[in-house]
Formats: sequence, C-alpha cells, structure tokens
Amino acid sequence: MKRTITVTGTASAKAVPDLVTLTLGVETRRDTASKAYDDAGKAAGAVAASLREAGVQDADLRTSGLNLRADLVWVEGQGQKVVAYVASTNLHVGIRSHEDAPAAIAAAVAAGGDDIRINGIEQGFADASTVTAQAQEAAWQDALARAEQYASLASARLGTVVSISQQQVHSAPIPLGGMVRASYAAESAPVEAGESSVSASVSVEWELL
Repeated sequence: MKRTITVTGTASAKAVPDLVTLTLGVETRRDTASKAYDDAGKAAGAVAASLREAGVQDADLRTSGLNLRADLVWVEGQGQKVVAYVASTNLHVGIRSHEDAPAAIAAAVAAGGDDIRINGIEQGFADASTVTAQAQEAAWQDALARAEQYASLASARLGTVVSISQQQVHSAPIPLGGMVRASYAAESAPVEAGESSVSASVSVEWELL
C-alpha cells in the first residue's frame, strides 16, 4: 500500500493597498413617506454628484439597500402611533487613490449634510493577483517545509505530488470607522494607507518513499 503524507501550508503577503472602498448611507426622517423618499433620493443624488466631481468614476459607484419604514412609538391608551417616516439607502464608493480620498469623503459629507452617514471604510487592492500569487507561493513553501520535516521524522523522503487542494481563506477587511453623523462643516480627515494582507492556504499530498 502506497504511503502518503498530506500537509497544509498557510502564509500571507503584504502590500500597500491602492483602493479605498467607502460605504456611505443616506437617511431621511420626515413627516410623510413620500417626503422621506423624495428627500433621500435628492440627498443620494447630491452625494453621488459630489463624488463624480471629485473624480470617482461611474463604475466605482454602486447603490444598495433602499428602505422606507414607519417610525413607531407606543402611546398609552392609543397603541402604536406613527411619528415619522424614515427612508434610507447605501452608496458603495471605490476611490482609486489615497491622495484623493480625504477630499472626496469631505465633498460627500458636505453634499449630504445631516442626512449622510459614514458606515465604514476599507482598504484593499484593485487587482490583488500579484500579492495573492506571493501569498500562494509562500503557502506552498510552508507546506513543503512541513512535509519534509515530517517525512524525515518518519525516516522517509518525499516523492511525487499526489494531489493539491487550495483552501479558501478570507482576508480580514480593515474597518477604519463606524457610523458617524456628519455635519456640513466637516474637515478632510486623513486616510493612511499602511499595508493590507492577503492570505493563502494549500493542502498538498505527497508520496512517501
């Protein structure tokens, strides 16, 4: 019976990110549903227009999560009562330059006024293929080193590769902020690039000789 050994190697590679992904929310609270809906649309349109003026391309703007609901309170003797209507939507923005990010964010905040929310910011790669390849190569070397060590302990040596299985690894995002109620007089906040990492994992089965 052929003897084999299966080892999983893991590694990560780091690089300076070149893509800032911003998640903005627009939320309006008005006396009527139609007014809340209309004002949310106007605010979202103004925010999108300001981002385009700041250099963000149409392909990097995406709307999601349209919601319209009644804001209810419990009134003694009357039961639930509608006190307002709330409309909200989200805008996902890709900014392809760290230098442009602070001004673009400030412009969006100014355009949205008290109706805008900053729900988060992440940094990553527009094309992660290079850093992913580096992580995969490092994961292979890790698996090979482990396999050679175990083979030596078993008084054997590695033969041919029997199978290779790439494991799914989710690299953690880099959240840089929670929900913020912004004001019209928002100043540009710096966006520091730092480094982002991509992880890789591979399981390799070798024949033992």
